[in-house]
Amino acid sequence: MSQPLPPENRQPKCAQCNKKPVSAEYRPFCSKRCADVDLGKWLNEGYSIPGSPEEDSNSDLSGDRGGEMAADD
Repeated sequence: MSQPLPPENRQPKCAQCNKKPVSAEYRPFCSKRCADVDLGKWLNEGYSIPGSPEEDSNSDLSGDRGGEMAADD
């Protein structure tokens, strides 16, 4: 089994393409392109955390209004 590299000898890989070494200018990415691809995923909701299905928002409006007045009150 090989020995792990010491921290000063490690060359981190790009967080997007996982191929090229990280550039200090675009850290944790290798280039502006990879940084822009990641930003696009965030803006288009490409990343998500799995969870329980969202409940219908109309169920919150039935019954108690929580002290808020409607426009027709």
